[in-house]
Amino acid sequence: MKRRDALQRIVLASGTVLVIPAALLSCSEEGDMDAGGNNGNNDLVINMDESAYSELRNEGGFIVDSGIIIANSDGDNYVALSSICTHQACTVGYSVQNNNFPCPCHGSVFNSNGSVANGPATQPLKQYTVTRDGNILTIK
Repeated sequence: MKRRDALQRIVLASGTVLVIPAALLSCSEEGDMDAGGNNGNNDLVINMDESAYSELRNEGGFIVDSGIIIANSDGDNYVALSSICTHQACTVGYSVQNNNFPCPCHGSVFNSNGSVANGPATQPLKQYTVTRDGNILTIK
């Protein structure tokens, strides 16, 4: 074996050892709820005074954080669901006109409680409890 071939194989093997574990860890179905704020109980804490979350102050506004989609459905009510479609793991959006969560990939639609309104998805989205204290939302 030539020296050049041996070096190429070593570099390729080193890259594989570093990339595969990171790729496997990033393929989890839901976020770990550590990003965006964590009060130590695996709760997601959202401060709507922060610019990244200010959209939630508006009726119809929504954000995706830590694998969870949070939507302001009517000005005072908030819905939090897994943002990962149960059909093929695309990220769902929010339709304020229909108060539902459509998946842009294959047409699945989920109700505000996470249940399937239209397939091909057959499993509901995980639903989270949302509590509000002023401009702070806590998602459990």
